[in-house]
Amino acid sequence: MKLIVQIPCYNEEKTLPQTIRDIPRAVAGVDKVEVLVIDDGSSDGTVAAAKEAGADHIVSFTGNKGLAAAFSAGLEASVQRGADVIVHTDGDNQYKGECIPDLVQPILRGKADIVVGTRPIEDIQDFSWLKKRLQRLGSWVVRKVSGTEIADATSGFRAYSRQAAMRLNVVSDFTYTLETLIQAGRSNMTVAQVPIQTNSKTRASRLFKGIPQYVWQSLQTIFRIYALYEPLRFFSIIGLLLFLPGLGLGIRFLYYYLTGNGSGHVQSVILAAVLMLIGFQIGIVGLLADLIGANRKLVQDALYRIKASANAQPDVAKDQAEEEQLMRRIR
Repeated sequence: MKLIVQIPCYNEEKTLPQTIRDIPRAVAGVDKVEVLVIDDGSSDGTVAAAKEAGADHIVSFTGNKGLAAAFSAGLEASVQRGADVIVHTDGDNQYKGECIPDLVQPILRGKADIVVGTRPIEDIQDFSWLKKRLQRLGSWVVRKVSGTEIADATSGFRAYSRQAAMRLNVVSDFTYTLETLIQAGRSNMTVAQVPIQTNSKTRASRLFKGIPQYVWQSLQTIFRIYALYEPLRFFSIIGLLLFLPGLGLGIRFLYYYLTGNGSGHVQSVILAAVLMLIGFQIGIVGLLADLIGANRKLVQDALYRIKASANAQPDVAKDQAEEEQLMRRIR
């Protein structure tokens, strides 16, 4: 049983060594713990600091591609290196490494596919009152959209089983936290949570410039992923919001027409026709999107099978080599 802790880094020369040192190298139920650093195009000494601190693997980008790309690359690299469980943490040492054993236990016991470390939001002094309220509101929205019960949807301290890592496909360029939760919930993966502790803030967030940008980007991600996994419901709601007012205007005109006062309400007929037509067309788009969604599920299943087959090949080759070596000894 191998555990790989992946750490995406962008100019984390100062905080990365402590992050790596805090990772326990002995975890109950795990035979081996390794550290994988994803260098997201750093311009400082992040790579050298990672090597000196004892990182087992380093994946480097030629330029800065963002957190979502680094997360995906980390999962792929971890699976290729034989990880049975993958823990994702941040290079700024926000999360305490001593919580990793608790984080991976639900997966080791076979009770979860993904485990989210929930922070004590109300007790974190570095979070403003507004940020705490937005965290609670955002997590509530994600719970409703994803069908999960995660209290801290934006926590980046998570554990993934090997199977879950191969099934996740991140399409967002902003962040993976919300998307993977919605994707996991809509894909019937079991998502659990455990309480964790955090360290003091070491630097300002580089993911967004301010609260308005974060809220806007998060809302975009939620709507995009919800439309991707529930297209018929998503477009039907929008279509009904337009079709029903148009239907109401049409009934209103019909009432006036039947009572002999329809001549002065021609505008209502035009607006009703426009709203009902647009609403109906959006509903048709929802049906087409639902059909496309069925194909998407087939594509995702095919991708999973390809990943599983590709990452099983090194083990087969190893077994064959060991078998050949054993035959030589017998001869």
